[in-house]
Amino acid sequence: MSHALLRTGPLRRFEAEALAACPPGALMDRAGQAVASAAARIARQHPRGATIHLLVGPGNNGGDALIAGLTLHDRGFPVRAWLLSPAAPSASDALRARQRWQTRGLPLHPLADFPAAVRAPGSRHAPALVIDGLFGIGLTRALDPSARAAARAVAAAGAFLLSIDIPSGLDADTGAVVGGDPGGAFRADLTLSLLADKPGLRTGHGPALAGEVRVDPLGVLTAPPADGQLLDQAMARGLMRPRSPVSHKGSFGAVVVIGGGHGLQGAAVLAATAAQAIGAGKVWLACPEPVPLAGTAPQLMSRSFDAPADDVETVVIGCGLGMSEAAARRLGSALGEARACVVDADALNRIAADPALAQRLRARPGPTVLTPHPLEAARLLGAETAEVQSDRVGAALRLAGRHRAVVLLKGAGTIIASPCGRWAINTTGSPALATGGTGDVLAGLIGGLLAQSYPAWEAACLGAWLHGRAADLWRLDHPHGAGLNPARLPGLLPGAWPATEDPHDAH
Repeated sequence: MSHALLRTGPLRRFEAEALAACPPGALMDRAGQAVASAAARIARQHPRGATIHLLVGPGNNGGDALIAGLTLHDRGFPVRAWLLSPAAPSASDALRARQRWQTRGLPLHPLADFPAAVRAPGSRHAPALVIDGLFGIGLTRALDPSARAAARAVAAAGAFLLSIDIPSGLDADTGAVVGGDPGGAFRADLTLSLLADKPGLRTGHGPALAGEVRVDPLGVLTAPPADGQLLDQAMARGLMRPRSPVSHKGSFGAVVVIGGGHGLQGAAVLAATAAQAIGAGKVWLACPEPVPLAGTAPQLMSRSFDAPADDVETVVIGCGLGMSEAAARRLGSALGEARACVVDADALNRIAADPALAQRLRARPGPTVLTPHPLEAARLLGAETAEVQSDRVGAALRLAGRHRAVVLLKGAGTIIASPCGRWAINTTGSPALATGGTGDVLAGLIGGLLAQSYPAWEAACLGAWLHGRAADLWRLDHPHGAGLNPARLPGLLPGAWPATEDPHDAH
């Protein structure tokens, strides 16, 4: 089954259906029990008697935290609750949870006092575990000063932070920090995402702020509605196609990489090497100047820069292409003649600057994949990079619709989007990929999959997952993550394919 990602609109509708199918308060009770169970497992790893602190907001997240606190209290754990606002909650379930807390005679302390309490020398309330129940998916404004001070206090105390549904301050749809300040959100060690997974946990600042993400469906048996997908190992495995034992090099297609202008030939070589490493049957380089291949990449072939490319399954264009007029003319002809096409780097920048090339791209009848990083995406959209990063899913979908192509928006939590509105967020990869040349490898990798008759959506998704997985394999031996040589990435690709019968779906 696909691992669904739900934005706020679909999630609200799904939540309303789940609430209607349950007795009043039952879903919040399940949420509180789930949080309490997760918290208890963590608390047992800390010294006995350490206080569990609850940060309680005005909505249902605050109610979930209080129900969890009551459950933990009944199990013998010391708990202390810190209230953002004394005003009564407007949601009936959250109000019921607060009344239950107060009926038990348990105090509610002002959140503004939390930092001083946990900083006090020798305080018996020094936190080993904090449960963040301040804000959930509905947050539309930056955290107020008391919440931000609480976030700093938790970090300074070195406490384990368990966030309910989403770290407070993080936008559940976009992965941006609400208000724009990267320091204006909690940084969790564990996020327990209730009912369904959220895209904001998987892209932008989400992966850095959410920590480990676990999804608890709260006993709701109905599958979440289709919105987006998490591109994990299970999805990648489902996209794989077996290679017939009755096959030959002609069975797996041919790729021509057009690029590698003066001083940039390495980019084209990286792309071509990746296309071959992922299984393309034949790979050509088409560069303006001859590239010596015999001693470095003898498996590759070369052809004229201007030679028509309508005799191969896939064209990869842009890697080191340059911004010359000759490059623009070659791009225009390639967009018209290529059966399937991957458009990267300089080719994207030329299209962004030339309406005629953009129209030629939109008019392509064959499969097309665009692979921009955020700045290139911003140029294509006529926007600022910050605007793209503030809603990566939305930006990728706009690009896909505008240019009638599958779009792979690179970055933390790579987005794959299709013109029909389908989207996914990749789970593999790390900052090890933040070095020049890794994007060229990705473009060639996707081109190699297209040549093997993978549809554009499948090639982009599988290519993103394998590219990130190859870097993850390298990082196993290099934990710091710095210094990945992009020329080594293609050699890691054959070992990055997911096992076809692996029962475990590692993200």
